Amino acid sequence: MQRDFSQLSNQTFDVLICGGGIYGAWTAYDAALRGLKVAIVDKGDWAGATSSASSKLIHGGLRYLETFDFKLVKKTLAERHMFLQAAPHRVWPLRFGVPVYKNSRIGLFQLKIGLTSYDFLAGNVPKAQKHQYHSKTDFIQHFPYLDSVGLTGGFTYFDAQTDDARFVLELIDGACSAGAVCINYCEATELTAKNGKIGGAILHDKITYETLTIEASLVVDTTGRWSSLFQKDGDSSRLSKGIHLILPKVLNDEALLLTAKSDGRVFFIIPWYGLTLLGTTDSNYDGDIEDIPITDGDIRYLLSEANQVLKTVNWTKQDIIGKFAGVRVLQQSNNDSPSRISRDWILKTAQNGLLSSIGGKFTSAREDAAIIVDALCENLGIHVDCPTFGKTFPWLSNTDYQSLLDISITKAQQLGIDKESALLLVRRHGNRVSEIFKLCENDPDLVKRITPELPFIMADMVFCSRHEMVMHLDDLLRRRIPLMILAKITPDELNNLAHSTAKILGWDAKRTHDEITRCLQK
Repeated sequence: MQRDFSQLSNQTFDVLICGGGIYGAWTAYDAALRGLKVAIVDKGDWAGATSSASSKLIHGGLRYLETFDFKLVKKTLAERHMFLQAAPHRVWPLRFGVPVYKNSRIGLFQLKIGLTSYDFLAGNVPKAQKHQYHSKTDFIQHFPYLDSVGLTGGFTYFDAQTDDARFVLELIDGACSAGAVCINYCEATELTAKNGKIGGAILHDKITYETLTIEASLVVDTTGRWSSLFQKDGDSSRLSKGIHLILPKVLNDEALLLTAKSDGRVFFIIPWYGLTLLGTTDSNYDGDIEDIPITDGDIRYLLSEANQVLKTVNWTKQDIIGKFAGVRVLQQSNNDSPSRISRDWILKTAQNGLLSSIGGKFTSAREDAAIIVDALCENLGIHVDCPTFGKTFPWLSNTDYQSLLDISITKAQQLGIDKESALLLVRRHGNRVSEIFKLCENDPDLVKRITPELPFIMADMVFCSRHEMVMHLDDLLRRRIPLMILAKITPDELNNLAHSTAKILGWDAKRTHDEITRCLQK
């Protein structure tokens, strides 16, 4: 996957997709597989905004049952089941515990009804994927770090987890392999029109500073929070801010869904890369869409709510290892609380022909993108069915996952790679892991972890730098490998990582200094 801005010149595309998050990535991949001539651009990095700031879950959305969003829950549960089959390297099982206390907003009986409905909407799934009731004693054995005072019991239920940034990147790579032209750090500065209909865009390369105009029969806006800039209409959507904190390890292989005592909102405590992911907030947002702040109030809210249920920790700001914020686009609503607004999705078609994706969820983006591509095909007079449901993901094509995993762990251990890092290599790269092993064979020093506390090896960093369209240091250290949110990287460590990357990418001293400065400002 290499970046080449010149690929956009001297050709006409069936569709230009503006926005390289999860909705843009699925649209580009689907459209390219159906034979359309596709270009996709993003003014930043792939998944550089909200799509890498999620709770890292592939889930049905248990809390949406409270707002009777049964259709959305059923849709997302079907997608979850499919992803577990089609992409076991990218989506893996994660059970959640839900404790019930005497003063809980939702009691045992009500929660039992909700979880039974959740399992029913999931369809014919194995017994291991259904909810289970646990007595107080049993629940505390599962989650010994929970406060047991007032606990009456609890349930565990099934959902799944992912690395959102790598999910998007794999789809972009799949789109490239299917013939799409995919360019990050390329901004559509203006949409061009002919006879009142959009027919292309002026594109600005933010790496080389070149500008060109391309023609496209159709343009799709999947820019998320920047969508109103294309539509010139802010009335169709609103924004909700969510933040997450990375904290020291508490959980092992199960997560928690909890209800905030202060306002009744749902939040998660999730194991992620050996640490703890705490989030999310859900508040109205009308601030700067380029720079989403994480306030002291946001942090106090999450830490306070977590500390009230975790007896073994008393987290403070000093315990925070990393943090990130995202902004969701929601459909316009009169409801003041973002938590009560539907996460469902709509496709808006403007008079000038612009198709805009509004709202939606990470988990359901594939099905929504299929509707976008159906509309594109109809406009182009093409009749090809959606090929993405159940299709094995690009980095697992023609590969048996369990065999790949077994062989890879054995090979990794022979090379001196620890088992935890080996498992993560397969989850991160699928069948491309063999190329990383070749790097280790040629240079045994590359089997070492980048930092001792985290399961990422040097060969992973080298491979990502060479093959995953890394344009800036933070692309590498925040999205390709999330070191900047999983570790408190010192200036000296950042300097060493930057100079290692500079050797691979050919950066001079000034560029390397600029990249370090850019990371320190993030």
